[in-house]
Amino acid sequence: MSTTSEGTAVRPFAFEFPESELDELRQRVRAARWPEKETVSDQSQGTPLATIQELARYWAEEYDWRNIEAKLKALPHFVTEIDGLDIHFIHVRSRHENALPLIVTHGWPSSVIALLKIVEPLTDPTAHGGDASDAFHLVIPSMPGYGFSGKPTAPGWNPERIARAWAELMKRLDYTKYVAQGGDWGAIITELMAVQEPEGLLGIHTNMPSAVPPEIEQALAAGNPLPSHLQFTEEESVALEQLGFVYQHVHYAYMMGSLPQSLTALADSPVGLAAFMLGPGLPLIPEASPEGTDGLTRDDILDNITLFWLTNTAISAARLYWENKTPFFGARGVALPTAVSVFPDELYETPKSWAEQAYPQLIHYNRLEKGGHFPAWEQPELFVKEIRTSLRSLR
Repeated sequence: MSTTSEGTAVRPFAFEFPESELDELRQRVRAARWPEKETVSDQSQGTPLATIQELARYWAEEYDWRNIEAKLKALPHFVTEIDGLDIHFIHVRSRHENALPLIVTHGWPSSVIALLKIVEPLTDPTAHGGDASDAFHLVIPSMPGYGFSGKPTAPGWNPERIARAWAELMKRLDYTKYVAQGGDWGAIITELMAVQEPEGLLGIHTNMPSAVPPEIEQALAAGNPLPSHLQFTEEESVALEQLGFVYQHVHYAYMMGSLPQSLTALADSPVGLAAFMLGPGLPLIPEASPEGTDGLTRDDILDNITLFWLTNTAISAARLYWENKTPFFGARGVALPTAVSVFPDELYETPKSWAEQAYPQLIHYNRLEKGGHFPAWEQPELFVKEIRTSLRSLR
């Protein structure tokens, strides 16, 4: 790893949360002041009172942060200053020769915790049903303002800047050829890396493609009728219906995109933070039932929310929506080789016709039978198989 100067040094990173902070968290959860029950029988008014109360009870009485903390600490963590900001990342090098470097980017409301289940299968494939030729060196950064990365103190850390920072990070790690992957914000940042075409980036994989034709994206985002001259296949019509629903129910994004600092209550109340992240308009975080859904458990959910709480990053993370000026789903003009995995419970199921238009070098397109917005978290086995298969031609 390059450590040519103190300012650009890659430094080992360690963290510790004292028991007093966990005790305070439990006290705050127990002291929550509850609103009255919702007046409807569904989730149209937000997280149901019974759901968040049960999660809070479990959080205060049974949940143990130390379990996920141990899993995090078992991995090698580093930090390096890029463009004046400390960037935290997990870096696991495979023991297999000729492993392909891969940088994977999380989204919101998630963190590096949502990617932990794929670390061992990707870096040590022979121990997880794969071949040595499937091995990856894995780099998993925390986005600015998220987790253990620094919090920007001035405007400017938008997705384009993060994309450039990720290219600098891979260069600083002496990776001359690598691939990139992402979902949610990670998908946007990964695609912007491909648009910027930094030296060494061979291609990308996305599980939330920005493949919507521009005139359709513009109409949907503005709430306008679709152009009358356009004809759609059945697959495209389904995607349009899904996208229409998304744009009508992204109130959380509008709130963070317009007035993130007004959400200060999320930094003051852990129960408020949890309720906001569990809202029905958010990217498919399941209800807080004992077994969870989509492969997630209550512990999975609370691991992630607790990291936001302990690092006090609810507001610094929300500002990414304020910084963003790029469309969420509109095609960006990616020219590099691109692999697309379509999970059925994603915000929208990308039609192959749109993917072929958006990515002229489409090297892989596959529709999965199950999985949602965070497949590496929800369905890690399926996700790992997709990564191995879809990026094989770029080795």
